[in-house]
Amino acid sequence: MGTRMRLMVVAAALVVLGAGSAWAAGPLDHPGFTKTLACTACHGPGGNSPSTTMPILAGMNAEYFKKQIQDYAAGKRPSPEMEPYAKHVLQLGIDDIAAFFAAQPRQPTPMLGEPAAIARGRTASAPCAACHGPDGRGDLAKGIPSLAGQAPGYLVEQMALFKQDRRNPGDPTLQAVKALMKTVPDSSFPDLAAYYGSLR
Repeated sequence: MGTRMRLMVVAAALVVLGAGSAWAAGPLDHPGFTKTLACTACHGPGGNSPSTTMPILAGMNAEYFKKQIQDYAAGKRPSPEMEPYAKHVLQLGIDDIAAFFAAQPRQPTPMLGEPAAIARGRTASAPCAACHGPDGRGDLAKGIPSLAGQAPGYLVEQMALFKQDRRNPGDPTLQAVKALMKTVPDSSFPDLAAYYGSLR
């Protein structure tokens, strides 16, 4: 083989290798990507909600995500808005969808509270740290989710639902958090949400 032919073969190989690296798998190739397109309307691309009222799903533990979807679908976590979507997730493939969201880099909420509210929330969060930890990152082994960087409006709503026993009513695994929330004044909810939303 002549020198010119050798150079052409090497050049062709480099083109193929370069094309191969350009076609390397990315987040759009994940088996759950197309199954989550309906979710992005409310929860944002990749589950990074830009809203104060919609929870961030990116980086969420897959097992925790699956339990919430199953509870929504079964009516155990009552929500007229989420129940039909949860049933759709089960039909599409909950494992792929949960894995997709778990794999996405989490971008903390852009909705930051006032410094004074964050400071009050930090003080008020002492009882919450027993389960959610001093950094708000929860305990995945116990099914306790991370609150760090979560949408503040969503957190306020969930605290109220826990206090009123309207989130997973009758669920024995949530008795402790519901009992705790009954001791927290409603006026402290926005401060707690501002604090947890501010954690990075």
